[in-house]
Amino acid sequence: MREDVYLIGGFVRDIILYRTRNEMDFLVVGEGPSFARKLAKALNVKEVTIFKNFGTAHFIYKDMTLEFVGARKESYSRNSRNPKVEKGTLDDDLNRRDFTINCLAISLNKNTFGELLDKFNGLEDINEKLIRTPLEPGKTFDDDPLRIMRAFRFASQLGFIIDPNVLKFASEMAERLKIVSQERITDEFMKILGSPKPSVGLKLLFESGVMKVIFPEIHNLAGVEQRKDYHHKDVFQHTCIVIDNISAVSDNIWLRFAALVHDIAKPQTKRFIEGTGWSFHGHEDLGAKIMKSIFERLKLPLTNWNI
Repeated sequence: MREDVYLIGGFVRDIILYRTRNEMDFLVVGEGPSFARKLAKALNVKEVTIFKNFGTAHFIYKDMTLEFVGARKESYSRNSRNPKVEKGTLDDDLNRRDFTINCLAISLNKNTFGELLDKFNGLEDINEKLIRTPLEPGKTFDDDPLRIMRAFRFASQLGFIIDPNVLKFASEMAERLKIVSQERITDEFMKILGSPKPSVGLKLLFESGVMKVIFPEIHNLAGVEQRKDYHHKDVFQHTCIVIDNISAVSDNIWLRFAALVHDIAKPQTKRFIEGTGWSFHGHEDLGAKIMKSIFERLKLPLTNWNI
């Protein structure tokens, strides 16, 4: 049986944005793993990894990772991130995706080769630098609450703005992130921290209330005043400035993380001294003491720090 195949998602988006990428995602209307095997054979690739439970496959060709998935539709229960998956049409698969800018597809089929499919006006949203969901945001976020953080991550990575309705639902549904595994949340958070200007994502996390759910210690930095002669008077805003300054000169994610948490204990050590102003005596020592518990909670590798 002949499969219809499309290049889809982030690779298509990044072609339009002139961004380099070393992964190509293929949507197969049919059996993704079966097509992957046939293509690998044609390219003389010997090793193909198949994930039977997910109906996906991938292999590496000339330093490029090629990912294959069969078109599917998904349904979710309210309390689980494990979807019921069924075979679906091209439309079904586009409907289940996170944002319009990731719903773009390029046909690789003989009769329509090279044709751009744009069901949700994703190309216009790229031109407008807009993050918008293909379906109603409440439905998109309810299916996978991690998409809330992905919206902020794309805004931070790409310099895009978030549609007001998407932002509204992100704020209203922040608590839904509690059903998502910590590993997935931390992965998205670290991608925000690794973006060109991390403060964009960090401020969205804070303003939406998501930071209070995923990293309350950082949320609590807001509103903590400091002496204005040395710092920005709000510790959260000061932290964002420090991270952006470091990010302008270094891509080291752990240096950025150190900047993020360098004042993490100031809320607990805040004291007002007459004639001097606000003091945070001992915040460095207390901050160091609580880092192990933070690393353990966030599922971060302790080997990166001597803690």
